[in-house]
Amino acid sequence: MSLHAFSVLFPIAGFDVTVDMAVVFGLVALALVLFVTEPVPVDVTAILLMVLLMVLSPWTQISPAEGLSGFSSPATITVLAMLILSAGISQTGLVQWLGRKMAAFAGDDPFKQLFATIGIAGPASGFINNTPVVAILVPVVSDLAHQGNSSPSKLLMPLSFASMFGGMLTVIGTSTNILASDVSDRLLGRSISMFEFTELGIIILFVGTAYLLTIGNRLLPERIEPRDDLIEEYELEAYLTEAIVLENSPFVGSTVAEAGDMIAGSMDVLQLDRAGETFVEPLAQKSIRADDVLTLRTDRNTLQQLIFRDGLTIAGSPTSDAELEVEDGHQTLVEVIIPSGSSLIGETLESVAFRGQYNANVLAFRSREQLIQPRMDDRALRVGDTLLVQAPADSIDRLSRSRDFIVAHEPDQPEYRTEKIPVALLILGGVVLLPAAGILPIVVSALGGVVAMVLTGVLKPAELYDSVDWNVIFLLAGVIPLGVALEETGAAELLGQLVAASATVLPALAVLWVFYLATALLTNVISNNASVVLMIPVAIQAAEQLDVNAFAFVIGVTFAASTAFMTPVGYQTNLFVYGPGGYRFTDYFRVGAPLQLLLSVVTVVGIAMFWGL
Repeated sequence: MSLHAFSVLFPIAGFDVTVDMAVVFGLVALALVLFVTEPVPVDVTAILLMVLLMVLSPWTQISPAEGLSGFSSPATITVLAMLILSAGISQTGLVQWLGRKMAAFAGDDPFKQLFATIGIAGPASGFINNTPVVAILVPVVSDLAHQGNSSPSKLLMPLSFASMFGGMLTVIGTSTNILASDVSDRLLGRSISMFEFTELGIIILFVGTAYLLTIGNRLLPERIEPRDDLIEEYELEAYLTEAIVLENSPFVGSTVAEAGDMIAGSMDVLQLDRAGETFVEPLAQKSIRADDVLTLRTDRNTLQQLIFRDGLTIAGSPTSDAELEVEDGHQTLVEVIIPSGSSLIGETLESVAFRGQYNANVLAFRSREQLIQPRMDDRALRVGDTLLVQAPADSIDRLSRSRDFIVAHEPDQPEYRTEKIPVALLILGGVVLLPAAGILPIVVSALGGVVAMVLTGVLKPAELYDSVDWNVIFLLAGVIPLGVALEETGAAELLGQLVAASATVLPALAVLWVFYLATALLTNVISNNASVVLMIPVAIQAAEQLDVNAFAFVIGVTFAASTAFMTPVGYQTNLFVYGPGGYRFTDYFRVGAPLQLLLSVVTVVGIAMFWGL
């Protein structure tokens, strides 16, 4: 007899909870703690949950086949294909071209800049996964702000929010929508069609846009002043020093690398000026001479040691970007963002030998609200961290082509396959229209689109694997079995009964609103995909207990899970703009909370109108 047969029943608030349910609830609680605290990346947490579900199969009722089902799920495969298709569109430069048109239209008018940012990001995110859209547009919008003498802080958060509005125009706008469709199909036998919620999505886009152009614009701070100098923004005056090498200095005759080994503290030589000539990377083997002027990044204690013991005299500190930018563009300053899927996540600047590998100096970086200047080489990098990099133009171009970075500045000579734009649009149109017409399932049309992009040269075969954000794929594969366990053990039914009990005092519309708010709060602190997996089974059970339209509850949870405005960690796109916008954690709540509340009412009323309860 199986261990499951010995499950013991015990009452909680009048409902019977089995040992199986208790085990699954324990795993859900563990998942929430790990997703919120992030001791390990979220995709690793998801795989851990998948393993635990299989190891505890006598109680979770998840067999190895079910535990691994997330890898073969149509949702996972569709998301993988859509990420590749989005990369193909990016390679053509179509979105960047639209961005430049946007800049030309907006000029230096702040209202036009904001309207154009939303107007490009919103519609584009309905047909291209919204995360790549934001990654593509961050440098375009940052350049627009600086060229138009506006604060990037006024545009970058709206860029992220608009991408979420647009993501609700079609089922392929976000990975969350695709996953929700798959879960709905499994539990209700009804998936979400391509344009199922387009009408409501358009309403959300218009309402959200109106909010950002009016109330939201007033609430948005100017954390970064127009044309703000990066040296000032990163508060580097205390850490950057220009020092003249005296004749009696022990550094004379040694190389830059040897000079670094002579001192006990931390010192980086960023550039060397000699008789009007400036030398930058590679500097390690450059010999130091008397009267050389070294630009150093160091802390106060090490600086004192250099002054009193090492034959240097302080010439001052760089006070503007121009002093660290070599003429003819050979050395420039630029911000670089660490996106989801970057191989640098969890690594340190020292462990990846950043300076040597990328021929670039990191002067400082912003991690969430904290500015990191001293001892930053040993600090583990996280998604959304923004590095202030000094590098030659060719190194910055190389960084911009790497999927490990988002460079917050468009390359001067981008290498796009503009001649492939018509072909890419035709392929994307086929991917969208074939499922909409009922000719092919979304997963088949998406995979067919990937093949078509390779055959037509929009994408090269070697670019396929680099186009996929594997963190998202492993996250999906890991959390899908958790939703199955909630169903198999009856845990979802129990939670649904508990929620349905509130119907004694609340109408069905209010219960739907409560589900929207609960999902929105949850997705602001954990992965939006995890929110869908946890909340849809419970919402369906609650709807069935109330004898109302369960599909309407699925739509409500899906909209709530795809719109996380109140924290920077609730959605990847919020993290992408966190550093370049100079935001604080509380900025998201101040701007996002009223928007979240407004859209909760609009969405719930819209669901009642379009789908009925």
